[in-house]
Amino acid sequence: MSSFTGQHILSVNQFDRDAIEQVFSIADNMRPYADREKRTQVLDGAILGNLFFEASTRTRVSFGTAFNLLGGEVRETTGMSNSALAKGESLYDTARVLSGYSDIIAMRHPHAGSVAEFAQGSRVPVINGGDGANEHPTQALLDLYTIAKERMSNGQSIDGLHIAMIGDLKFGRTVHSLAKMLTLFRNVKFTMISPIELGMPDSVCAAITDAGHELIVTDQFEGIVEADICYQTRIQEERFPSQEEANKYRGKFRLNQQIYTQHFKSQTVIMHPLPRDSRAEANELDNDLNMHPNLAIFRQTDNGVLVRMALFALTLGVADKVSDFDRPVHWYTTKSQN
Repeated sequence: MSSFTGQHILSVNQFDRDAIEQVFSIADNMRPYADREKRTQVLDGAILGNLFFEASTRTRVSFGTAFNLLGGEVRETTGMSNSALAKGESLYDTARVLSGYSDIIAMRHPHAGSVAEFAQGSRVPVINGGDGANEHPTQALLDLYTIAKERMSNGQSIDGLHIAMIGDLKFGRTVHSLAKMLTLFRNVKFTMISPIELGMPDSVCAAITDAGHELIVTDQFEGIVEADICYQTRIQEERFPSQEEANKYRGKFRLNQQIYTQHFKSQTVIMHPLPRDSRAEANELDNDLNMHPNLAIFRQTDNGVLVRMALFALTLGVADKVSDFDRPVHWYTTKSQN
């Protein structure tokens, strides 16, 4: 991807290392606005169509927040039943209509390939907010940005990383996208830990090994003490044919303070795309880790706003104009004092 301006962002396959570093550089520049130290109106008058046809909290709200922080306005559609798609309208027709009301669209849909299909009918750039069990490119970018920041604090880079991905790797689109993006870096070691039936898809494993990276596949925690990142995932119950089938795997790979101490080194960073399933029968990431300094899950969510701000600025061609529209913040917030 040599230029972002006017382009759809549909897949991690669009990104090379230079493009990733460009996103990260712009994301760094967005921090004063995300921290409410100042504000910008660079997208004053612009409209984001935030179309979420599948349940979402963080992704939907962070897209909207990112656009608002750049001075733009947000129009939302949530849930399939609340849209004309429930009446049989095609994705193409929906795209033709709603792109006439928007300057850019962020979209989530439960079916793989649906966002790319929608983009074919859109007259404005479309950003993929998750398409079924397929991809989640903006989550991969914010995860990678988080990894870069966590590693940087220890004087390290993404190159040479050892990451353990744990849980539902079959249906977890976040790990699919992140794994593919990590193959762009050097000497990355992957350890995949899951029930055999929920293993990482062959296509993702092939992308890892074809790029020359080490890959270990196991259904045990044993032997991962050297992992730098522990990336835990939720059982994606919405992707299973039945609740009963999903329940067979719920709670199989729990992570708590005792397991962390037993199997990971003291510097291992804990990540999770959220939501974490905190029900007693699942509890894949225990609350006894909430105060752990290496728990990065809420740093991930904060970083998501920065990365999505960067993507909006790049796609709409205003990344170099953001500071030209700076304004002071006139109201007091506790966040600005922390």
